[in-house]
Amino acid sequence: MNSSTSYTSKFILDKAHFNECYSESTTVDLSAKAFFKSGVLMAFGLIILLFTPVNAYAAWFIVALGILEALSLYYSKPWWVLRQMLSKASNSEVTLTIDEQGVLSESFYHDGRILWEDMSSIKTTNQGFVLQFTVGKNTGKSYLSKSCLSDDAQQYIISKSNH
Repeated sequence: MNSSTSYTSKFILDKAHFNECYSESTTVDLSAKAFFKSGVLMAFGLIILLFTPVNAYAAWFIVALGILEALSLYYSKPWWVLRQMLSKASNSEVTLTIDEQGVLSESFYHDGRILWEDMSSIKTTNQGFVLQFTVGKNTGKSYLSKSCLSDDAQQYIISKSNH
């Protein structure tokens, strides 16, 4: 590829985008092991409630924390999407530029660049790409939807993932 390779597109950070982002980039574990912490909290609260003279409000508070923990695991996707929709960046336009340096995203609220050399892996999903990167001691994950990328831009990303 020549040094002037550059692909630009725009998209809106809307609910559909956030749902796709979560579905394609997050693995949800709803096994019994994931609910262990909530089970321990509920059991501890019930033990305090039934077998100690501690104030019942404190025991019920611990039980409620266990229930809240279980609900946060079960409803993790709607909770995450809701938090994104409540953010100031929600419904803003993002300009995405993919070039020989990396991936640049620009919006009114945030500008960020992920360099190709900082990417540890590029995973292709059904609807997009998950970019895993490391900058210094910090690791991160970013998602690019295929719906806002041209076929040439998708092929360029795939070519970069093979290096």
